[in-house]
Amino acid sequence: MCNPACLAFGRSHLAAAEVTSRHVIEVGARDVNGSLRQDVENMGPASYVGVDVENGPGVDEICDISGLRRRFGADRFDVVIATEVMEHVREWRSAISNLKQILKPGGLLLLTTRSRGFSYHGYPYDFWRYEIEDMRTIFSDFSVDVVEADPLSPGVFVKAHKPVGFEERPLDEIELYSIVTRRRCRDVSDVDILVRKCKRRMRLSAERVLPVPAKSALRKLLVWGNRRH
Repeated sequence: MCNPACLAFGRSHLAAAEVTSRHVIEVGARDVNGSLRQDVENMGPASYVGVDVENGPGVDEICDISGLRRRFGADRFDVVIATEVMEHVREWRSAISNLKQILKPGGLLLLTTRSRGFSYHGYPYDFWRYEIEDMRTIFSDFSVDVVEADPLSPGVFVKAHKPVGFEERPLDEIELYSIVTRRRCRDVSDVDILVRKCKRRMRLSAERVLPVPAKSALRKLLVWGNRRH
C-alpha cells in the first residue's frame, strides 16, 4: 500500500529501462490505499508477482516476507518493491535479508516505510520506525542511490542496487525505534506487545467516557509510563 508521496517516489525513481523485460516482485502487495503495480506493469516487465500474508487486490500469491528466499530462490528478481510493509514486520532482520537475497546482483530495491512520529497503525500489527540513518546502515552492503524523508508524513524512502559480488552485512546489533516500547531496542518481546495492547485498550475505553481534561491527563500518564518502560 502507498500514500501519495510513496506513489510519487516510485513513479519518479523507477525508469522503464530498469523495468522493461525484467522480473518484478512486490512484497506487501495488498492494495489498501494505493499501489505502484499499474505504473510498473505499464513499463512492460517480463513478469510481475505480488505477494502478501493475506489475499486481496494486487495479491497473486500468499507468502510471508521471511519466506521469500525459500519460496522463490536466491537471485530471482531484477526489481523488488516493498512499500509500507517493513514497519509491520516484527522480525525485520529476517525480512530485510530475504529482500536482499531474492534480488539479482545489479537489481534494484525500492522500499518505503514509516519513521518516528507516525502514529500506531496495526494492520494487524505495528512494530518499528525507520530513520534515514537506519536505512544507510541497513543497506550499507548495497549501493544506495536515494534515501530521503517522506515529505507528507514521517517516513523514509529508499532506492538501492545490489552490487555484483554482494556480501550480506549482519544486522544483529542494530537497534530501531519501536512504536511498541517507545524507545530504540533490538527486539520486541511478547511482554512488550501485551503491555502495549493493554495500554491501548485502556486508553480507548477511557476516552469513550472521560471528559476532555481527564483524557489529556490520561494521555500524559501513559506517555510518562512508556518513557519509564
